[in-house]
Amino acid sequence: MFTVVKTPRWFLLETSLVRSFGQEVKNNIWSSFGLRGSPVSAVWRCTGGGVRDVSTSTQLYGKSRGNPKKKEASEKKLSRHFVDYRRVKLVAGSGGKGACSFHSEPRKEWGGPDGGNGGDGGSIIIKADRFEKSLAQVVPVYRGEDGQSGGSKNCYGRNGRITYISVPLGTVVKEMGETVVDLAEHGQEYLAVFGGAGGKGNRFFLSNENRAPVTATQGMSGQERVLQLELRTMAHAGLVGFPNAGKSSLLRAISNARPAVAAYPFTTLNPHVGIVEYRDHEQVAVADIPGIIQGAHQNRGLGISFLRHIERCRFLLFVLDLLVPEPWTQLKHLCYELDQYEPGLSQRPQVIVANKMDLPEAREKLETLKSHVSQRVIPVSALTGENTEELILHLRELYDGYLQGCGEEKPIRW
Repeated sequence: MFTVVKTPRWFLLETSLVRSFGQEVKNNIWSSFGLRGSPVSAVWRCTGGGVRDVSTSTQLYGKSRGNPKKKEASEKKLSRHFVDYRRVKLVAGSGGKGACSFHSEPRKEWGGPDGGNGGDGGSIIIKADRFEKSLAQVVPVYRGEDGQSGGSKNCYGRNGRITYISVPLGTVVKEMGETVVDLAEHGQEYLAVFGGAGGKGNRFFLSNENRAPVTATQGMSGQERVLQLELRTMAHAGLVGFPNAGKSSLLRAISNARPAVAAYPFTTLNPHVGIVEYRDHEQVAVADIPGIIQGAHQNRGLGISFLRHIERCRFLLFVLDLLVPEPWTQLKHLCYELDQYEPGLSQRPQVIVANKMDLPEAREKLETLKSHVSQRVIPVSALTGENTEELILHLRELYDGYLQGCGEEKPIRW
């Protein structure tokens, strides 16, 4: 048997409202695409029979989703992310305290001491990582994790985890101005501070003379040190010259590096390393050292903060600007600044690069420059790329001579 059930009026009323609301939303959606026949599209029609020029493009309501060309970061923005010196305070974790407790169990009245030892504090290790390029990620203070306290039932506390500080290759760790370690290889570690030893529980003091010790010791404090981290660029060759001599342009011409180039001095605010690749898949690293001025060893200009990057270079490329009245005097000043910073630094294998040969004034001074210096002079034009092949070939000769001279010593790998 079937029973006829009447639908309540309030249910029919709500259903009709929902249907009308859905139809209105549907009409508004169609009207947003400018389709005729919708109630909203009728509003846009003119009374004269024409249709107004109304754009319904979605670009008016939101930003274009195109892929604009990414702008290159300026040298000032890049220098904010490059840090080659840090002073850090390292505090290792303290050890956990030992526990003082006695074993309690039914029908075992004299269970004896069962207090466990505390865990050791976490140490801090400085580790060289070839994927790091700057000391910007190093924070001023590091604190190791403390060890946990011991517990009853001979439970030992957990040791604190080791804290690792990743630094780039070529980082020198100093303490009170003296070199402690030189991190030059990938994965090389230096244990900077030791974690404190954990305290002893009363179980440790159990002996035949003392069967119920109540002594428990506190954990020792972690070691604390203040170290200086200095980054020295790892490269085979270094471009050394006065500001605006064309070092950055030359590095662009012979390698894959893209440092900022401008017509004002001190364009380069941090060292750049470019890789020169040869057909036999050998790679030579060339560093663009920021401009050096007279008195740089006394911390004038960019000063000592960038002179130390030249220490890592095996051979030097002196870039001279032939537009100055006497370019050979620049070589004398550069050698003097290098020797004042580190005696004998200017005596490394070297070559003179006479830049800006695309200008007529520079060609007139080339023969005069060769008569004043004893080193080999290679005239190039970093702007047009003129004679850069000779420089690249001579750079390989210097590199091969370095490999023969170092013998079994491992060269720098990139």
